[in-house]
Amino acid sequence: MNRSSHLDETQLLKHISLDCVVFGFHDSQLKVLLLRMKRTKDWALPGGFVLLDESIEIAASRVLRERTGLDHIFLKQFKVFSSPDRSNTNPGVQDLLDSGAIDDSSWFNQRFISVGFYALVDFSKAEPTPDLFSDLCHWKSLEDIDLLILDHNQILDKALETLRLQLNYQPIGYNLLPDRFTMPELQKLYETILGKELDRRNFQRKMLSYDILCKLEERKTGGAHKAPFLYEFNLENYGKALKHGFNGGW
Repeated sequence: MNRSSHLDETQLLKHISLDCVVFGFHDSQLKVLLLRMKRTKDWALPGGFVLLDESIEIAASRVLRERTGLDHIFLKQFKVFSSPDRSNTNPGVQDLLDSGAIDDSSWFNQRFISVGFYALVDFSKAEPTPDLFSDLCHWKSLEDIDLLILDHNQILDKALETLRLQLNYQPIGYNLLPDRFTMPELQKLYETILGKELDRRNFQRKMLSYDILCKLEERKTGGAHKAPFLYEFNLENYGKALKHGFNGGW
């Protein structure tokens, strides 16, 4: 489904939607990609609907590509949100009716079961793009996010909880950091996600024990004489760790 001026509900799977929590990392802060609704100016997570001829995973990849301009995004399904009253109040319906984007408010305002996905993207490469219902697509730091529409705060909280759990058995960083990075930058990413400080020596020892990092000969430029060495991920071992996991915990 490309971005047009009209939403054809006859081409969509009924009662099913998806919501995506898109994480990026910039200036030592964990960022979340949000949409600002046209009429209400309320903030929402990127989301969408499922075409009749596509899977929920393909639909999520399509939605993320439309919002970020990126392909091959790290994407993981983490929970289904099915509370009977989650769609009782939908601030976007009147906006859609006024714009002519939908023909039948009863279809859009019905109960939807939403599948939650979280995505990890390279902040510097993403090109945030609004959808049919919004006038702005914008990164916000976690601490700057206030009230979101519907149950999107609950979805965001659950995505962050799942991401923190992932750190215990899978690597994080390849999709969030530049190709080359320092150990302090990697540690800051982990601390930001976990919401706590980590011991420098223990962190470095643990990360090196996973055998997913390659230490480079060069140091980060623009720093002091003892500037930290640069690292990059060993993508083969990183992929194995994603598939098979590793023992640990923070």
